[in-house]
Amino acid sequence: MRTEGGFGHANDLIAFIRARHGRRVTIGGACYPEGHVECRDLDRDIANLKRKVDAGLDFVVTQLFLDTRVYFDFVARARAAGITVPIVPGIMPIRTLAGIERMTKLGGASIPAPLHAELERSRNDEVAVAALGVAHATAQCVELLQGGAPGIHFYTLNQSPATRVILTALKTARLA
Repeated sequence: MRTEGGFGHANDLIAFIRARHGRRVTIGGACYPEGHVECRDLDRDIANLKRKVDAGLDFVVTQLFLDTRVYFDFVARARAAGITVPIVPGIMPIRTLAGIERMTKLGGASIPAPLHAELERSRNDEVAVAALGVAHATAQCVELLQGGAPGIHFYTLNQSPATRVILTALKTARLA
């Protein structure tokens, strides 16, 4: 709900900041590779992102996704729409099955069927689920970076051990 005198959409806020501060500030925004939960029309969602970028965003960070094809398809759609700013993939290592199910539902992301089946097999073993989460996120990061992603944004939710393990693996592979 818009408060009196507030901004109706993110692009309004971005334009306000850009008008007030010019290029002295760097502005990043969010994007939704599988569509915003309030806008399941992917073309309309890209058009909304284009408005935010045109208002002055310098880069965007995706909400979480668990299939790297989703990111690369999203980047291709964004580029076709004239969006040229860096699109940084947002990765959230899976810690628990209940947690990732909750987060994907809230953010409108999907869990690939093979990954979900593997997680289901380990549902009652949090250590196994977390290990699978680290392995999956590491594989995502390698594929993303090798595929040209400009970097990685980690959603740690104040739980950094998994991210540290992933970063160590990326450094070993000379990708970080």
